[in-house]
Amino acid sequence: PSHRKNLILAFCEKLTKAPGYKLGMVSLRVGWLLFQSLDEHSPMRYHVYYHLVQVAKQVDQVKAVFKDVESLKQQFAACPPSNEQMQKLLRLLHEVLLSCKQSELASKVMVELLGTYTAENASQAREDAQRCILAALGDPNTFLLDPLLALKPVRFLEGELIHDLLSIFVSEKLQSYLNFYQNYKEFVHTLGLNHEQNLKKMRLLTFMQLAEGISEMTFDTIQKELQLKENEVEAFIIDVLKTKLVRARMDQAARKVYISSTMHRTFGRAQWQQLRDLLHSWKTNLQITQEGMKTVAAAQMDLLGQQ
Repeated sequence: PSHRKNLILAFCEKLTKAPGYKLGMVSLRVGWLLFQSLDEHSPMRYHVYYHLVQVAKQVDQVKAVFKDVESLKQQFAACPPSNEQMQKLLRLLHEVLLSCKQSELASKVMVELLGTYTAENASQAREDAQRCILAALGDPNTFLLDPLLALKPVRFLEGELIHDLLSIFVSEKLQSYLNFYQNYKEFVHTLGLNHEQNLKKMRLLTFMQLAEGISEMTFDTIQKELQLKENEVEAFIIDVLKTKLVRARMDQAARKVYISSTMHRTFGRAQWQQLRDLLHSWKTNLQITQEGMKTVAAAQMDLLGQQ
């Protein structure tokens, strides 16, 4: 068995070294056939799959071998990898998904990776936690950052600058980020984060927060709170509407934005209470409507009976 294992590993190594796109695609197909042919109880499936992901990265075909975390777990249900092996695989998948511009899937993989750590070994996850925070902050399409704060490895970073920066993106406004940047400019650049991109994201997040619980907002308020020039306001509102984080209508003549709904940046006790009250209100309204329909139906039956 050990001789067979060494042969398979050596073959997989060869597949990862295939030069060029054309041979890379051939290697991907061959590797996938090998993976599928192995018995589902074979521990070698993990090693073949790990090399398969490496090949997929080289030919930008990660979607051919990875759908989502749940499917990944099902693939190895009969012979689950060790915790350390799973962490290694998830780290690779995160790196590959980012390189293939699959940022949303990469975020889910990283959250899964951080979830493999316990309170006892959370301190060992320092690099993974930092990588997770940086990927989330740097992704222009990730806005709901609140769940990261609940992860044990991220909680372990409390008191450090990177955790302070994450907290600003979770619940603070634009000015808090500008103050942080003013004090720790070098730190932000060392992380590899783009200041202009950070500003754009913080403006969107601040607007979401301002839009909570109100039905309209003036251009002047937007200009002041988000520190924009007068001729930048309309373009900013268009950018907000493109994200679909806020449902709103812009009235250029009145210089106002009419807000229908907005996604909450954080979802805590207050938001659950608000949702509960809303559902209770709907239930009451449905009961009133139902009673009204019963009354109308009864009246119609009486009329029919009198004819």
